[in-house]
Amino acid sequence: MAGAAYPPGVASDLPSPARAASLRERLVAWFRVEQRALPWRETDDAYRIWISEAMLQQTRVETVLGYYARFLERLPTVEALAEADEDVVLGLWSGLGYYSRARKLREAARVLVAEHGGAFPRTRAEALALPGIGPYTAGAVLSIAYGLPEPLVDGNVQRVFARLFALEDPVGSTKLNKATWALAEVLVPETGAGEWNQALMELGATVCTSRAARCGECPLARGCAALEAGRVDVLPRPKERKPPTEVELVVHVVRRGDEVLLERRPAEGRMAGMWQFPTTERGGEELFPRALPDVGGAPSLRLGPTFGEVRHSITRYRIRAALHAAELVGEAPPGWRWFTRAELEEGALTGMTRKVLRVER
Repeated sequence: MAGAAYPPGVASDLPSPARAASLRERLVAWFRVEQRALPWRETDDAYRIWISEAMLQQTRVETVLGYYARFLERLPTVEALAEADEDVVLGLWSGLGYYSRARKLREAARVLVAEHGGAFPRTRAEALALPGIGPYTAGAVLSIAYGLPEPLVDGNVQRVFARLFALEDPVGSTKLNKATWALAEVLVPETGAGEWNQALMELGATVCTSRAARCGECPLARGCAALEAGRVDVLPRPKERKPPTEVELVVHVVRRGDEVLLERRPAEGRMAGMWQFPTTERGGEELFPRALPDVGGAPSLRLGPTFGEVRHSITRYRIRAALHAAELVGEAPPGWRWFTRAELEEGALTGMTRKVLRVER
């Protein structure tokens, strides 16, 4: 594919075979010396690699380490995941966010057991047919677990390519996505694809970072178009971001001895089916649409004094939650449940609920 053109609107040429070989040689040599010791790099088990990749999307490695260990201790095989109750899976995922990923993992595990003998497929088409599996995850598992020459592009890889080849289109644009995937397809080697893909991601995560790139330590600094032009700090161009939406909440903390009262979120939408303290949103119902029971004869909550505050973020929402001691008048309504302290440890709780618990205790 030497000399092949980028997709329309991208003004560079794809690297020649000689340059591609040089990039691979330098980056892989660096990776073999500098890579971090991470548990998912100590296995070629497709199930474990798949779980790590699902957790690592938009989440820091330091955060994932503990979740990864707990998840695999409880659900060590794809069969265990397929058979697990949804609340167990959500409980193990609680705090990572993006809970639809946990549900999709379980759905995909059931398909793997029913249609693939419990093994992750070895073709891109079959992998992409699984619930929740996109091009990045397919490329990661197929290349790392099976050594297949499959490309991948995540945020770190896109940043490396945008700087290395001076790609001008903003993050999130169709043009940049097409250009970086075209590069990934050309550069992925026939052998050693998993090592190459991991090296690219590692470079973006540790050296070619979004802030304070350490170009003096980069094995690809020679020939980096952004570095030569003095434009490392401006590439890739950021996408336009809307200002965050401020959300004010009242969180009702109801105690009964060693138990606390939680409500289940609606079955659809954000954090679907997760458990939280009874919550009302001031001035809107965008994130927290559930209302407390009406007072006229139905169970209700008697609001007490404020005892703390929690700050939390969900994508573009910035949440400030006032914590109030409260008392339940009547019986807990449908969709509410008393939890013991032991049950809370593995419950399918929202990330904000876990923050509230740390204050409440």
